[in-house]
Amino acid sequence: MLELKKEEMHEIIAQNVAALLNELCEDTLVVNLGAGMPLLTVNYLDNDNVYIHTENGMVGVGPLAYGDDVHPDLVNAGRQPVKETLGCVYTDTSESFGMMRGGHLDAAVLGAFEVDEEANIANWIIPGGTLLGVGGAMDLVCGAKTVIVAMTHTNNGKAKLVKKFTLPVTGFHEVDFVITEMGVFHFTDDGPILEKIHPAVTLEEVRQRTELDFHVAEELIEMLV
Repeated sequence: MLELKKEEMHEIIAQNVAALLNELCEDTLVVNLGAGMPLLTVNYLDNDNVYIHTENGMVGVGPLAYGDDVHPDLVNAGRQPVKETLGCVYTDTSESFGMMRGGHLDAAVLGAFEVDEEANIANWIIPGGTLLGVGGAMDLVCGAKTVIVAMTHTNNGKAKLVKKFTLPVTGFHEVDFVITEMGVFHFTDDGPILEKIHPAVTLEEVRQRTELDFHVAEELIEMLV
C-alpha cells in the first residue's frame, strides 16, 4: 500500500496538474490556481502559453519567489510571494472576478473535501468548522471551462472520492478532472474514468481507497512521480 508524507503527496499532485495543463493547452490557456496545494503547480509549469490567473488581480503569475526575488506587492491568492512572467498584467478585483464569472478562464484548479460520482464538488466549509473558505470557489467552478480538483485521495483514511457528497456543495456537475497522489480521474458523461495511476500502487489498492465507482481507461498509463 502506498504510504507517502503529506509534502510528497502534494508535489506528486502538483506536477501531474501541470502535466494535464500542458495536455489541455492547444494554443493558450488561462488558468486560475486556488489557494493551498494547487499553487504548487507553478513550480512545474514550463509552457509559456499557460498563463496563471489569481483572483487578487494578476495574470501571468510566475513561480514562488524566495530571498532577493521577493517583492511585497507581488503575491498570489494564498498571499505567497511570486515572480512575474513576461507579459504579466494586473487588474483590479472587480475585473478579475469578471474574468471568472464571465467564462473567460480556460481552467480552474481547486482543492476539495469531497467529489462524488456525479461530478459534484464540496470544498468551502465543513459544518461546525470555524473557518469559512468561500473566496471565489463558487465563481470558479461555475465560470471556468474546465474544473480540475487537486486533492489527497483520503483524509485520515476516509475516502474523498465518494458516491454521494455529505458536505455543503460548492457546485453541481462541475468537475472535469480529479488528480490525487494515486491517480488521475476524468469525469465524463459515462462517469469517472481512471486514466493514470501511480506506478507503485495496484488498481485494487485504488479501489480500496475510493468509495465511488469508476471505469478504467483501456490504456491506463503511469502518472508522474
